[in-house]
Amino acid sequence: MEILNVTMFSEMKKNWLLASRNKKKAQELESLLSRGINTSDAPKIQTVLDFPDLPEVDEDGATFEENALKKALVISRLVLIPVLADDSGLEVDALGGRPGVHSARFAGSHGDDDANNARLLYEMESVTDKLRGAQFRCAVAVAFRGEKLFIADGVCRGSILRAKLGDSGFGYDPLFVPDGFSESFGVLSSEIKNSISHRAQALGQVIRWIKESAV
Repeated sequence: MEILNVTMFSEMKKNWLLASRNKKKAQELESLLSRGINTSDAPKIQTVLDFPDLPEVDEDGATFEENALKKALVISRLVLIPVLADDSGLEVDALGGRPGVHSARFAGSHGDDDANNARLLYEMESVTDKLRGAQFRCAVAVAFRGEKLFIADGVCRGSILRAKLGDSGFGYDPLFVPDGFSESFGVLSSEIKNSISHRAQALGQVIRWIKESAV
């Protein structure tokens, strides 16, 4: 883990680039990050959508950590502000951990939420209620000028429904009920989701690292 020097810490309080083209994910990450870093002015947070010349990064890693770190390193070599990248997905017990790193393209086309949910329901059709356990996993990597600074991992356990419930969130949210709740992430408020989600847990580690490691 990199110890932050004064310059890095100053930059991280002022500016962030989120290496994501998923607008809903970027909004969620931005909310978590802005709320967690208590400065007199909230940090300015941009995404790669604000920099159309930045390249697409091929997420070809075998794990969420590999993909998050690759994105953070590649993009951080091209900008002068800290870069945060994440990779996340759904790991279903009855499917041996699938779709895992292939969550966004489970049905073939990248980012087709409806198709991905339909395939998940099809593959889970004969799975009994007791065996429908699953977890969302998120890896978050932070890089600055081509150097890895920090990486974190967050997990949210729950179960898979037999039909979608709610239309909030994105991805598999309408099919996932977190442990301790009776409603899906497609119904639960953003305040609740942002307090228990896999991204909230991973971002919480990043925020604690920023606050505790500056020199």
